[in-house]
Amino acid sequence: MKIKQLMACCCLAVLAVEAGRRPNILFIYGDDIGYGDFSCYGGEVHTYNIDRLAEEGVRFTGGYCSSATCTPSRYTLLTGEYAFRNQSAQILPGNAPLIIDPARPTLAAFLKHQGYATMLSGKWHLGLGLASENLDWNGLIKPGPKEVGFERSFHMAATADRVPSVYIRDGRVVDLDPADPIFVNYKKKIGDEPTGLSHPHLLRSQADEQHAKTIINGISRIGYMMGGQAARFKDEDMADTYLVEAQKFMREKREEPFFLFFAPNENHVPRVVHPRFQGATSLGPRGDAIAVFDWCVGELVETLRETGQLKNTLIVISSDNGPVLYDGYWDGAIERQGTHDASGPWRGGKYSRWEGGTRVPFIVSWPGQVEPGISDALVSQVDLYASIAALIGQPLPDQAGQDGENVLPALLGKSAVGREYVIQEALKQIAVRKGNWKYIPPGNVRERLGHKRWNNTTVSEPGLLFHLSEDPEELNDLAALYPNRVEEMRRIIKKIAPDKLTGPVVVEKELLGFEKK
Repeated sequence: MKIKQLMACCCLAVLAVEAGRRPNILFIYGDDIGYGDFSCYGGEVHTYNIDRLAEEGVRFTGGYCSSATCTPSRYTLLTGEYAFRNQSAQILPGNAPLIIDPARPTLAAFLKHQGYATMLSGKWHLGLGLASENLDWNGLIKPGPKEVGFERSFHMAATADRVPSVYIRDGRVVDLDPADPIFVNYKKKIGDEPTGLSHPHLLRSQADEQHAKTIINGISRIGYMMGGQAARFKDEDMADTYLVEAQKFMREKREEPFFLFFAPNENHVPRVVHPRFQGATSLGPRGDAIAVFDWCVGELVETLRETGQLKNTLIVISSDNGPVLYDGYWDGAIERQGTHDASGPWRGGKYSRWEGGTRVPFIVSWPGQVEPGISDALVSQVDLYASIAALIGQPLPDQAGQDGENVLPALLGKSAVGREYVIQEALKQIAVRKGNWKYIPPGNVRERLGHKRWNNTTVSEPGLLFHLSEDPEELNDLAALYPNRVEEMRRIIKKIAPDKLTGPVVVEKELLGFEKK
């Protein structure tokens, strides 16, 4: 780190401590929201509330999640460790065990130890219970969010398209009737409830075979579920439900610092929004879901303003991976996209090592503390742990945040310099960007185009090299012209993950997310 950056970082940490009250930290984490989905990034859905925070804060053009799929990015955000170091950090079924070792000090556990109240409201998808046991959904579900640092939690087990389709509060299923216990199976059908395959006429939205198992709320899901009728959620109420839980927490904690991880479903499939948002955009359910996400942001900010906490709250808005239009349900996202480009100028999206898979919206706001502007600094979600530790003037715990860097000056708009390079992962394969150069090692790169439609690029030695400012669509391979640059990028990967210099060809079932459990 340059001397000026280090001095600025130290000064910020001292000011935070001297202020007598550490700032609240609010992560607003979208799901499958792409670089071009917000209007401040050129999107066609008018995201007024997000745009306002971007105008008052820092909007990054080079902000990244760590992976092109959800579970790995969430793992990295909370641990500060690249997910490819943990073989279990991949797209998980709804009954997967917890993949974060409770002995590892996550960001939530670290902040809790520093006196912060901590809460998760929304999507979890990092597993629950122990690998050695069959999870019992009808008792206390542990280990889970509490065991890795969240004092309070209100969440679903995995994703809205995976069973069990219930909310879990602090380790127990909400509204569960003991006389109607829950059972979940991802290997074989259980119970006699209709499925999307056996009763397609009952569906609100037709689905592919993977998503055509137990029907809940008129939507077929991945996996089989029986029981828990009173506990089953309604998709159209999900955003409001998570929001109310988050607002309640913020109001209760107005006198103490808090860390709130707000992770709504929007705009992961199935995209079933509340009737008051249906038709809010010209893009169909996917665009309407973006409008819901923006509304949630506005409501959270208004709650902070109402409780007098806004000026003392650091807000980070981002997404877990790039966008996907079709992802198992026919909801018209492809047909109604028009000229809206969810990935912005970048190629690819979810599941992909192309730039659109991991370059995502990244906005930081903190009234009076952030220098407003648009920043080209390279920043990654893997850096948030180390940067927040610097913000509150505390060292990182042992074995925590080891892959992140302290980029606090860049996050606060006080430096145009972020990290030197960024690692991008997709399905255990990686790429690296340094400056305007992007290198993809051998393996394969695939982008989803529609139902059973993938564009596959097989990458042979020595890999692919692109200059992103001149070639944002990554079409012109320059590896043969710049062998020294290729070698420079390969040295970066060799230092971090030498086994990633060559990659396996990922089979379609893995790409489509077929469950192994």
